[in-house]
Amino acid sequence: MASPLVFIDGDQGTTGLQIHQRLRERSDLQLIALSPEHRKDPQRRAEMINACDIAILCLPDQAASDAVASVENPAVRLIDASSAHRTHPDWTYGFAQMSVEQAKRIAGARRVSNPGCYPTGAIGLLRPLLEAGLLPRDYPMSIHAVSGYSGQGRVGVQAHEGESASQAPAFQVYGLGLAHKHVPEIQQHSGLTERPLFVPAYGAFRQGIVLTIPLQLRLLAPGIDAGRLHACLLQHYAEMEHVQVMSMHEARQLTSLDPQALNGTDSMRLVVCENAEAGQVLLAAVFDNLGKGAAGAAVQNLDLMLART
Repeated sequence: MASPLVFIDGDQGTTGLQIHQRLRERSDLQLIALSPEHRKDPQRRAEMINACDIAILCLPDQAASDAVASVENPAVRLIDASSAHRTHPDWTYGFAQMSVEQAKRIAGARRVSNPGCYPTGAIGLLRPLLEAGLLPRDYPMSIHAVSGYSGQGRVGVQAHEGESASQAPAFQVYGLGLAHKHVPEIQQHSGLTERPLFVPAYGAFRQGIVLTIPLQLRLLAPGIDAGRLHACLLQHYAEMEHVQVMSMHEARQLTSLDPQALNGTDSMRLVVCENAEAGQVLLAAVFDNLGKGAAGAAVQNLDLMLART
């Protein structure tokens, strides 16, 4: 049986390069690519997409939508790493650990939308707690996250590693209009009924994310505390790969969270911190924005889909 043909559309971008590096030595698939002179040729792109078994789209949103529209071969399956289809009802959301059945849904899907890096952390923390009824779906949720500058793509990498790197800011909060494109994705796939407030930031390090969500226990049902929240996360992820829940004992010993702690891996670490006396809890996620937050998730989704070919 011939190896499946995998086409990475946009293999020169930050995510596409990472995916290519992960797949290029594999013997169970065959990578195909556009030659440099044809990368901006819509006709050649359409020919390549329609000739492959699975295409991974690492493109800006509009270009990804255009690429999808060019698919005429009904056998072609797609993984879209852009945000163009993450809330689309006809696309399967590619966060395999989101629920017990999600990996099976991805394996059998024709169209899979890779999660955003920030939403991976937010949904990973919130969805199990909302599904279990430990958090009200209309909780006034505030989410803050700091990512390495590679989360900004080539622009961020060039600003911090190019000739003018000395002028790059050490830290910058952005999305101040509170309309970041990841907000609908977080709301829909976590299960919130009200729009969360999301404040992202970039730091002067290449990759890695710390995402935090503060909770006031007085706004939750009586009897819900950090221990119950932690137990719910622990149970949900007990049999799942790539997500680890730090013990409460370890969390109590923490004095800081390093966004780079899991760089180079496809893992995500979830943490529950508390001030029991004040009735406050902090949920946190640490992961590599280029690993579990992008390329790692895409390769995991590819492997699930290949298992069903």
